[in-house]
Amino acid sequence: MGGSHSREGLELSDSEEEEEEEQEEQEQETAGQPRDRVEAAGRSGEALTPAASLDEVDRKLQSLKLKYSNPSPSPQTRSPKDALKLYLHIGGSTPTARWVISDKLASYAFCRPSLSDDSDGEDNPSSPWFLRIGAKVRARVGPELQLKSFPDQRRVDFVADGVWAIKFPNLEGYRAFQSQYQSCLFENTYGVEANEENKMKVFGKDFMAWAQVDAEEDSIWADAEDSLEKSPEPLSTPSRVKQDLLEEFEEEANEGGIQSLALGALENSFLVSNSGIQVLRNFSHGVHGKGISVKISDNTGRAGGYSTPKKALLMRAETNMLLMSPAQAGKPHASGVHQVDIETGKVVTEWKFEKDGTDITMRDIANDSKGAQLDPSESTFLGLDDSRLCRWDMRDRRGIVQNLANAMESPVLQWTQGHQFSRGTNFQCFASTGDGSIVVGSLDGKIRLYSKSSMRMAKTAFPGLGSPITHVDVTFDGKWILGTTDTYLILISTVFKDKDGKEKTGFAGRMGNRIAAPRLLKLTPLDSHLAGENNKFHGGQFSWVTENGKQERHLVATVGKFSVIWNFQQVKISNHECYKNQEGLKSCYCYKVVPKDESIVDSRFMHEKFAVSESPEAPLVVATPMKVSSFSISSRR
Repeated sequence: MGGSHSREGLELSDSEEEEEEEQEEQEQETAGQPRDRVEAAGRSGEALTPAASLDEVDRKLQSLKLKYSNPSPSPQTRSPKDALKLYLHIGGSTPTARWVISDKLASYAFCRPSLSDDSDGEDNPSSPWFLRIGAKVRARVGPELQLKSFPDQRRVDFVADGVWAIKFPNLEGYRAFQSQYQSCLFENTYGVEANEENKMKVFGKDFMAWAQVDAEEDSIWADAEDSLEKSPEPLSTPSRVKQDLLEEFEEEANEGGIQSLALGALENSFLVSNSGIQVLRNFSHGVHGKGISVKISDNTGRAGGYSTPKKALLMRAETNMLLMSPAQAGKPHASGVHQVDIETGKVVTEWKFEKDGTDITMRDIANDSKGAQLDPSESTFLGLDDSRLCRWDMRDRRGIVQNLANAMESPVLQWTQGHQFSRGTNFQCFASTGDGSIVVGSLDGKIRLYSKSSMRMAKTAFPGLGSPITHVDVTFDGKWILGTTDTYLILISTVFKDKDGKEKTGFAGRMGNRIAAPRLLKLTPLDSHLAGENNKFHGGQFSWVTENGKQERHLVATVGKFSVIWNFQQVKISNHECYKNQEGLKSCYCYKVVPKDESIVDSRFMHEKFAVSESPEAPLVVATPMKVSSFSISSRR
């Protein structure tokens, strides 16, 4: 269950041998000697030279009346010397997996669909850029390509109805491709031409390190590395050889249909399914079913009843649970929450979201802080909607817990703090730190940081990279943020030093222009393809700590049938092996994969107190619609 490097790192089949063969043939032809080797069947006479074969390809393309456009800054159609080889990966993850040549002499172009099929039709400037390679690949330029570069090999891998690789004969051709690709990607993402003026508009002066990564100062990341080295509890060596994942056990969920996983830090954890709540017992090696399944019943007698929830939130020392069910199918918004007494399995009440006498909806709820679910007196929680961020209180305005038993109508939660934004913020997800500061992710990719004292104005707003943030998490100390998009995770440092040299986070003050570029966590193109049809990242999480001085050790996210784990320390090291020779934002591909037979609902690490001396981390719990599994990370020396 290690990383995917052995699969991805397979040599491109016969490439070196063929290059040597071509060189030998060219030398023989130059010397006027007859060939030793015979061309494969189906090719008669003398083989086409690279220039001749590309001219033939161009003539065929022109006969099809295809219109090509040049992305800024005015790149040109490929010349013969820039011909490339196209490879296809076959065999998936089987022992016979390999790369095979799909096109020995191919050309590429970045193009836009024309306004008409007529040969004189003009390019459509509103259409996105596409990458076309010969007659076999045509794909929209975007993060969905999962493009990964190998500068030392002059090679680029990507996904487009299969896993492909292209290899350039020279460094000049490789660099020209990269430049054009980045220009087209910027324009497809932001809708404007990729020039310095537009980059300044998109990222802002303080965040130009995100656009011009070569100018990035690595001091923030270096500081993080130093602090880890000085940690009183050093982490295990992040070696793929010494560390492995061991499956402790797997068991079927009662009646299946698991919708969400609610991990507890005390005695129990819970699976929320179509039929109710299954209780699990927490152990140092994972979770075990207790044989108890609570059928949720609505005891309030009010309309609405119980429907399958998409969100479960533990609170009041994990004796109560809030369940949020969408008001309409296909949409996350809910008009209220059900409060469940876990011991009795009954819905104590059905709370309603209301502000100024008007019913409103929420798309997400969260605890006030990282450890708030352990507080037995907890009566408040956070709420998020597309343009609202607030705190709800289950007590009445006099601070008294409302009498719910005899209530004839749904009691109304008190809006005690928050703000309703007038313009479309398109909030999607949020999370809280140990001290109650809040991070919010948005549809446009922006990530905003709010202090615990104010929800009106963000202290810091990161511009994002264009992809919607579907999930967000933050470390207990608020120094690191993990945002999830469909195709990658984004890791951001919030640490900076103010004018007096004092270290702060972006939750407490404005970071100014001393902001390091983020790190990206990605799957290799091959693993992205193997993850399955629903191969979108979701639910990226740090491992779970609830005390100051404790350090999160790992990151985990779910994509299709894979749970993917990164070593947090390894990702932060500036001279990490993954980052060598990388261009643009640094991406980490060193991870471990936990594969399952069906799409995974959620993957989370248990509370750090369940870690044992033989393991650097608490067990990982993986839930699919039908099963729940526990894994331990072992350190073998």
